Amino acid sequence: MCLPASVWATSQQDNDRPVQGSTTVYELRVYQAVPGRLAQLLARFRDHTAKLFDRHGMKNVAYWTPADEPQKSNTLIYILQHPSREAAAANWKSFQDDPEWKSVRDKSEANGKLVEKVESTYLVLTDFSPPLRAI
Repeated sequence: MCLPASVWATSQQDNDRPVQGSTTVYELRVYQAVPGRLAQLLARFRDHTAKLFDRHGMKNVAYWTPADEPQKSNTLIYILQHPSREAAAANWKSFQDDPEWKSVRDKSEANGKLVEKVESTYLVLTDFSPPLRAI
C-alpha cells in the first residue's frame, strides 16, 4: 500500500514497521452513510473526527471512498493504527466519552443520523507484508 509521506510518517514509530508477534493492530472500518448524507459524513471526518482520533491515540493511516457505484455514493473506508487491541478498546472508549466528540456528533446529526452501518475488522501485518511506504 502506498501512502502520502505525511500519512506514512504518522503511522510509523521510530521508522520501524511492526514485525510478526507485534501487538500493533490496524483497524479497517467501513461506513455506509444514510442515502444523501455522505458529503456531511466526509465533512465531519475532515473537519473534526480525524483530529479527535489523533487526540485519543488512534493513528489515521488513510481514508478512501469507492470509485464505482453503488458504494461510491454512500461509503467511507478508513484504516486506523493502534498499539494493541487493548489500546484500541481504551482509545475508542476515551473518544466516545469525549465531550467535544459528543457535541460534533450531535450537531452533525441535528437533521438525522449520518451512518446506517459500521463494520470494523482488526488486522495484523503478516511476516511477509511489505513495509508501508511513502509514494
